Amino acid sequence: MLMVKEVLSVTLVLFSVIDILGSLPVVVDIQNRTGKLQTKKTTVVAGCLMIAFLFIGEGILHLFGTDVSSFAVAGAIVIFAIGLEMILGIEIFKKETEGDSNASIVPLAFPMIAGAGTLTTILALKAEFSQWSILIGITLNLFVVYGVLRASGWIERKIGTQGLSVLRKVFGIVLLSIAVKLFRANLFV
Repeated sequence: MLMVKEVLSVTLVLFSVIDILGSLPVVVDIQNRTGKLQTKKTTVVAGCLMIAFLFIGEGILHLFGTDVSSFAVAGAIVIFAIGLEMILGIEIFKKETEGDSNASIVPLAFPMIAGAGTLTTILALKAEFSQWSILIGITLNLFVVYGVLRASGWIERKIGTQGLSVLRKVFGIVLLSIAVKLFRANLFV
């Protein structure tokens, strides 16, 4: 029973940090830019990043002479730029060419799904929960991520262009606020 409670706690924390539903406007925008979203590749890469970070994340950061706070600030800068793109309708990141598979990796798998917030959260969860609970929570979230990515075209058709535009602006502000929170929490640590 304790394991189920741990897994549920980890899953819900990661779900709120990953915020795949909130990232839907970005997902649809990338899909429109590239023509087709590589849902399996995106999910696998994001999952590999999260699982690798669970086991060797702190060691990798120390190997490069950095820490979790610096990593979070760097991720916050990327998230901030994506939020600005969404709100202002400007282009900061180079548009991908038709069919370019790199869009499945950057910015979708990293930093949108397995970004600084997610990876930092995984390190924080290690202090409170078992690695098995975190691993199961990551896996459950990857199923949700895959489902939302697969259904993104259908969701776009149901919401419509105007609805997607409104969602894009709203979630752009949410991304900006997440970036500011990451800055504030990690800049002077």
